Amino acid sequence: MESWRGMDYEFLYPDGGFVMLRVLLRRGMSIKAQSDAMVTMDTTLEVEGSLEGGVLGGLGRMFMSGENFFFQTVRAVGGDGEVLFAPASPGCLADLIMDGSPYYLQKGGFFAATEGVSISTRMQNLAQGLFGGEGLFVLEAAGEGILFVESYGAIHIIDLPPGKELIIDNNHLVAWPKDVQYSLQKASKGWLSSFTSGEMLVFRFRGPGRVLIQSRNAVGFANWVRSLTPSK
Repeated sequence: MESWRGMDYEFLYPDGGFVMLRVLLRRGMSIKAQSDAMVTMDTTLEVEGSLEGGVLGGLGRMFMSGENFFFQTVRAVGGDGEVLFAPASPGCLADLIMDGSPYYLQKGGFFAATEGVSISTRMQNLAQGLFGGEGLFVLEAAGEGILFVESYGAIHIIDLPPGKELIIDNNHLVAWPKDVQYSLQKASKGWLSSFTSGEMLVFRFRGPGRVLIQSRNAVGFANWVRSLTPSK
């Protein structure tokens, strides 16, 4: 198990897309997660709904970035205890050590976080938001602690050295540092070629920075499911 300031955690069943997060909370500790993420917990723990950032913060997450209005907070009030969390969809989880440098998260990228990590909604550059595939708003995680992110498919971590550039399809992004340089561009030199390639617009990242991507495209999967659904 990994440990952070007295809190122990580990990923159970990390292979195969059905991962769970096991967390051991010491008395007085708490952890917040997606609404309805709790699977089981000891009787020494209590779960409650919480509003990160108040009503306006909840409304911002729900309407601007497509996240849940409420989080759930699990607290160790009666003594030490264990809690299991699980994502709603198949995929993977990853932990990020937050040292005060914020991260941006794609829609659905937030899973859980320790005390000291705040989650808010931020507006992207207009062109990036309108044409990038993730929407005009993203989530921003800031503060100090452990941030747990989730993906659709496997998570692949890319550490970009200074000056290194990489092109990433936006539908495969999970999380990236706020201060990393990135810009929007056509996938190919011409618009027709970009359209026929199926990529259209992509992001060019420039290091240094750590970027987390997912091995599957949720939008592409949704389109594939719709293609198999009989139309009226």
